[in-house]
Amino acid sequence: MRQWWWMMPGLALLAGCQTTPTVLPTAEPQPAAECRWEADGLEPREWVRRALNALEADGFVVRDTEPAVGLVSADRTRTIPGYGDRYDTWERTGFFGGVGIGAGRGVSTGMMIGFGGAGGSIAQDATQLERVSVIADPGGVRVSRDIQVIDWRGELRETRSGSDAPFCRSLRQAMTAVPAGESL
Repeated sequence: MRQWWWMMPGLALLAGCQTTPTVLPTAEPQPAAECRWEADGLEPREWVRRALNALEADGFVVRDTEPAVGLVSADRTRTIPGYGDRYDTWERTGFFGGVGIGAGRGVSTGMMIGFGGAGGSIAQDATQLERVSVIADPGGVRVSRDIQVIDWRGELRETRSGSDAPFCRSLRQAMTAVPAGESL
């Protein structure tokens, strides 16, 4: 009579799938310890000035600056030669050609060999976008960097945290090498 009772364990199991996550997402990998350091007695405005000089010298374009809160945001892009679109294998060939025999009003034969083409990887290079934020306050300086790879169609293919020890170490060295100067 009541045959729906045999479905109850399955429904109870599926009801558990509607729970919320227990932890919030975090950056993977975690930012390196070298991406935080003490202010060493310098004002946040001075750290902002040093960050501006160091990032511009490294090829970044400064997008936003707020000296009152100690914030600098910059980015740079570069083409990744040979990256192409790894997900479309049918477009990855750089050679084309053919052999044919045809008939129409007469008989013809021919051969064609070529290199490259409109679908070659030159027009399909991806772009790497690096974004850096530097935040300075009286307690210290923090750096965060993320890296994205965007294919030739404008689709996001890779994204990751770029707050690694070598980058933060070199940025800190460049920032401390800047001589003291006028505040912003």
